[in-house]
Amino acid sequence: MQFMVISNPQPARPQDIRGGQTEFWDWLEAQKKAGKAKSVYVKAGRGAFVVFDVESHEELHRIITEWSNRVPAEFTVYPLVDPVHQERIARANAAS
Repeated sequence: MQFMVISNPQPARPQDIRGGQTEFWDWLEAQKKAGKAKSVYVKAGRGAFVVFDVESHEELHRIITEWSNRVPAEFTVYPLVDPVHQERIARANAAS
């Protein structure tokens, strides 16, 4: 199951949260190596977009909690559909 998670970090001076940010990047690298974080984009200013590929909602919840423990934030979560699946549906309906 793929989800795009967008973070909006809590307001703080960058120098006050630098340690958490460093810990976040180390944690995120481990998520990438484990195949859980598929794409990462940093927003101009603060925050990030990350696409996670997880086995369950519970796993996603754990990941977001770990993220928030490093950089407290508000998160927006979007479930994603594989484009191949969506194209297959469109083509099947066009043939009908």
